[in-house]
Amino acid sequence: MKSTRSPSLQCRSRRRAIAALATARGYDSREHKAQSSGGNDSYGFGSITGSGPQNNDLTFFAAAFTVFICMLFGANAVAIKISLEGIGVFTSAGIRFGVASITIVLWAKITGRSLKIKKEQILQLLGISIIFTVQLSFFYLGLSKSNASRGTLLANFQPFFTLFLAHFFIPGDQITRRKILGILMGFAGVAFVFLEKKGVTSDFNTGDLMILTAAFLWACNAVYTKRIISAFQPFQVALFPMFFSVPLFFLGGVLWDQHMIAFLNAKIIGAMVYQSWVTASFGFVAWMSLLQKYGAVALHSFIFIMPIAGVLLGGLILGEPITINIMIALVLIVAGILIIHYRQKKPIPLPSMGRNI
Repeated sequence: MKSTRSPSLQCRSRRRAIAALATARGYDSREHKAQSSGGNDSYGFGSITGSGPQNNDLTFFAAAFTVFICMLFGANAVAIKISLEGIGVFTSAGIRFGVASITIVLWAKITGRSLKIKKEQILQLLGISIIFTVQLSFFYLGLSKSNASRGTLLANFQPFFTLFLAHFFIPGDQITRRKILGILMGFAGVAFVFLEKKGVTSDFNTGDLMILTAAFLWACNAVYTKRIISAFQPFQVALFPMFFSVPLFFLGGVLWDQHMIAFLNAKIIGAMVYQSWVTASFGFVAWMSLLQKYGAVALHSFIFIMPIAGVLLGGLILGEPITINIMIALVLIVAGILIIHYRQKKPIPLPSMGRNI
């Protein structure tokens, strides 16, 4: 039976079908490209399952919970400082990441996440693990010589180091005038930390330089992780360096800690529980869950809370001096972080929170 439609009508129908097919193919291509690059999270830190996060607007509850999590992370330096009163530097790190890695493995098993990696991924994980171990060693050693408020401020210089490194090693992530302003404010904040002389000994200066070195290594880790994370589930990049570091930290405790465990009391045990379960375990899982639902762009807007919490809690809990110089440093570093993250469509590379400083 011959078609009764006119040739012009048939031609228009054919063109519509071709256009629809091309659109579908284009959508599939874009979707595949987005998935391969980590979805909306161009740095690949926002996904647990492998699909990109939605970058949805945070609800009031989600925003309040994010503030709470950032305060927990900010207080971590205070907990480390307390634990070092009775536990050796390397032993403390070994206990923290030993407990945290076991907890995260249990979480991965319960939620059905695979721990398997390919042979070609081993060297990549080895590189991250070495940087991670050296980075945390510098941070714990530095904090044992400095105080929590200074350590928190210096550790939060990491985003500025990352911006500088990303300019050279991440294609398309160029330093802009706004980022330069943020970096300069961060440098000014660090300068005010070193200008503070109240109660500062030569050990403080040595410790501060160690913490800055740790922040730089953290930035190196973040940039390198961005380059390889598409081949991993993000929690694997957090978990395997912990596994790698634990025996090395305990070996360091045997070799270099004056006393692996000098004494224990409720305060020190509580500080270890806080580091191991509250930040490195619960904080990690909570942060990853928020990233999966809301995306890295939304969450990274809150990281300025971490240095504020660290400085204030260092003063309130440990009685550390919060002087004019420290307050100026805090304002400059927080302002710098806000400037570099303001309307930032691509989040600055930042490894999973809770497993780092």
